[in-house]
Amino acid sequence: MSVKVPFLMGVALCLWVLTLPLAAENRLTGHDSPYLAMHGDDPVEWHDWSAEVLEQAKKQNKLLFVSIGYFACHWCHVMQRESYRDPQVAKILNKGFISVKVDRELNPALDAYLIDFVMRTRGAAGWPLNVFLTPDGNPLVGLTYLPKDRFLTLLMELQQQWETAPAYLTQAAARAAAAMKGQPALPDPALKPDDARRYETIFLQQAMQLGDEMEGGFGEQTKFPMVPQLDSLLSAYQRKPIPQLKAFLTLTLDRMASQGMRDHLGGGFYRYTTDPGWQTPHFEKMLYDNALLSGLYLRAAKVFNRVDYENIGRETLDFMLVKMRRPLVGQNTPGAMVASFSAVDAAGVEGGYYLWETETLLGILSREEYALMKILWGLEGQSLFDAGYLARLQMTLGEAADALKIEASLAQKRYQSAREKLLKVRGRRNLPVDDKRLAAWNGLALTALVQGAQLSGGEKYKRAAHGVRDYIVNSLWDGSRLLRAKARSKKGELGQAGLEDYAFAAEGLLAWSVLTDNNSDLQLAARWVKDGWRRFHDDTGWRLSDQTLLPSGFGVPVLDESPLPSPSTTLLRISLEIASRTGDKMLMARTKKALVAGHVQLKQAAFDYPSQVNLLAEQAQEK
Repeated sequence: MSVKVPFLMGVALCLWVLTLPLAAENRLTGHDSPYLAMHGDDPVEWHDWSAEVLEQAKKQNKLLFVSIGYFACHWCHVMQRESYRDPQVAKILNKGFISVKVDRELNPALDAYLIDFVMRTRGAAGWPLNVFLTPDGNPLVGLTYLPKDRFLTLLMELQQQWETAPAYLTQAAARAAAAMKGQPALPDPALKPDDARRYETIFLQQAMQLGDEMEGGFGEQTKFPMVPQLDSLLSAYQRKPIPQLKAFLTLTLDRMASQGMRDHLGGGFYRYTTDPGWQTPHFEKMLYDNALLSGLYLRAAKVFNRVDYENIGRETLDFMLVKMRRPLVGQNTPGAMVASFSAVDAAGVEGGYYLWETETLLGILSREEYALMKILWGLEGQSLFDAGYLARLQMTLGEAADALKIEASLAQKRYQSAREKLLKVRGRRNLPVDDKRLAAWNGLALTALVQGAQLSGGEKYKRAAHGVRDYIVNSLWDGSRLLRAKARSKKGELGQAGLEDYAFAAEGLLAWSVLTDNNSDLQLAARWVKDGWRRFHDDTGWRLSDQTLLPSGFGVPVLDESPLPSPSTTLLRISLEIASRTGDKMLMARTKKALVAGHVQLKQAAFDYPSQVNLLAEQAQEK
């Protein structure tokens, strides 16, 4: 969807670049969100996002400074250390602004709205996401991380301009907000029989153009897993096994699993790498990445008949069970999965939990064990990190045995011994955890665990899936609505459930109901699906939330992919399955009508809507 917003560029040029502010006593101390709680000791007078804060901004005629981040985010920690704990920054924010801290994982709809604004005005966005709003709640200026000196300069410039030209800034922000609302979508021409196949062809062409033929993945700078795109490419390959597509997929899967994206000692994947060769991760580990990647590798294992892919999928699920599955407060039985692990350790060192200095390794391992790990993991030369070496597979264990001129069985024995020693030492290190248990992400984990339960010897995954299912159904469903997460310190909800919670929780519960042949869970999944339609869809399309507190404008026919699958496409897909299983003709008709809405935009941007392209292709194949 293209929107003409030349005035936004004028505002951005006039005000240059900006970040985050705030006003009033710090309200975040002891917050149930670990991310918000970690800002509770800042000298900045942070507020939580609420209708009351918007009203306060109007009464005091101050700009709102909305700063969005998340617990595991490396640069969020950096900006807190440099700016939000600085008395000079805090003084300016507290005097001139109403400052608001938002956990993006608790308010993904607000985050998406302001991400869209920053993308339109600056061409790129990320976290920490910092946006200044007028007292009317309209976005004025947005940016990501800035060093303290530039942040201070921009704060003072913006404060001065608000004092001298508030009417101009108010009008510019109002025009920006109007542009953000867009226009109601025009009806698409009818979907022709060959359109779905044509969109899949466009998707394949765009994916291969963006694909890195040398290293796999997409792009030439940072590398993200982009599971929705890879998963849809895998489905396309199943429909038409093109050798070039197989080569790209296996290259990508091999590189992600063997290099710096994956924790070769404890299991699990990091969120992304900062280089195109998958070498240098930012070290946050997210539940959604690991749930999606475990499922992707298990699927790929079947499609390509690769036992090693199945092992990677199992190891990723095992990491989730061992590290991410935690009991609720006051309970002993593990159930749901926590949200993430921080990129920085308890001492504030990025990656410190995962990195090894040579002296430390020599003090832990025998000489023979160190010699093996040195060539296997590339522990020599200049480290990419100040805090030590990161394990990355430079060769197979068999190749390392050959290089050392030892038997493969001896190399395996030394490797297992070294791994056990290192894990024992690493287990004494402190890695901060965000222990929110989100409905949407636990829904993704439930779906992945059901996939694991279908493997040979998958009983442990079935037991774990049962625990996640019980948490979602018994703790997050109150009989009339889903909760985003459960608050720890008080009864009630943490955050607000949106479309992704209903879609991914229903997807997981549907998968569980099929695995266990449980009709009551099937009916509950159907209830959540229908609630999702009722709350987040109308004649103009889909919305992520019905409670953003900001003007949301019109819905969109289909939501694009982020690191997460499109929640609208997920709801469409499971609606088709539920309608088929329950014989619900009205749901089937409504779903098929919504499925073809917005299909024309796939011509230009099929790569951004891979799940929608894939679902249309599946439906066309069935006809």
